[in-house]
Amino acid sequence: MAVGLIAYVPANTYPMLITSTVGDRQESTIMGGIIDLVEHGSYGVALIVFVASILVPVGKFIAIGYLAFCIPRRMQNPHSLLHLHEVVEFIGRWSMIDVFVVAILAALVQFDLIATINPGIAAVCFALSVVFTMVSAQSFDTRDIWDRVEETSAGT
Repeated sequence: MAVGLIAYVPANTYPMLITSTVGDRQESTIMGGIIDLVEHGSYGVALIVFVASILVPVGKFIAIGYLAFCIPRRMQNPHSLLHLHEVVEFIGRWSMIDVFVVAILAALVQFDLIATINPGIAAVCFALSVVFTMVSAQSFDTRDIWDRVEETSAGT
């Protein structure tokens, strides 16, 4: 998880998209893109990008950290830990949507002299962050949680 968090920092500080139009070059970070969408009145799209690019990854970091802290210490109800693990794994499948959007835009908008869109270094960092958090979530041994579920049900 720590490597995913380390990769997430440059994903938010470096440009995600590099847009070039007739003599103009603009680099956009994730948050800069969200702000631009809000300024242009695209509140729904801005909200989706904010949730997918900021809230979900930060939530995954918090959830994985919480699981890593609670599972060995037997601090939490095992059923809630299982549900949290399932949610993190489900969300992990959809976390690459930002990278797919950047790749599609880069592939579709290539008009050489008129306009081009290229992915920035942040796209690579974001993809690495997503991959490392997915690996981190899958590396949890849920048998520890299931053993606690059996202990709780046997004790009642």
